[in-house]
Amino acid sequence: MFDIDKEFENLKNKKNGLIPLLHSIQNHYGYIPIEFVEILAKRLNLSKAEIWGVITFYSDFKTKKPGKNIIKVCRSESCMANGGLEIQKYLKSKLNINFKETTDDGKFTLEEVFCFGNCGCGPSVMINNKLYGRVSLKKLEELLKNLSGDKNEQDI
Repeated sequence: MFDIDKEFENLKNKKNGLIPLLHSIQNHYGYIPIEFVEILAKRLNLSKAEIWGVITFYSDFKTKKPGKNIIKVCRSESCMANGGLEIQKYLKSKLNINFKETTDDGKFTLEEVFCFGNCGCGPSVMINNKLYGRVSLKKLEELLKNLSGDKNEQDI
């Protein structure tokens, strides 16, 4: 169970504890549930608008529960030049969602990233925090099939 009081205690002597608190909440829940906005605002003596401003400014913070499998697609120039556009079109079509959306069954969330630092091996995708380079449509189909099948998502 997430203990917000313990998190505040750990950060009580630090300035600007909002971002570490938001990371702790998101690490526990996978996103930042709306009820924490008011709690943080009261405890940090900030307005709810200030809390929302930080959450929405940083693209890594999520306000909706993500899918079981998170697929991140690199949209850097290098990846796009090596077939990344086809990868993103395929995923959007196959999953029937856009970036920052989750499939209706809650299995997949699609996110865009603007560089993994894997430029020499583009196009790159990250699935459940595992990076894949030189991804072809065939390889992507195989990865998705493994996620949809009986295999454990960690065993891709």
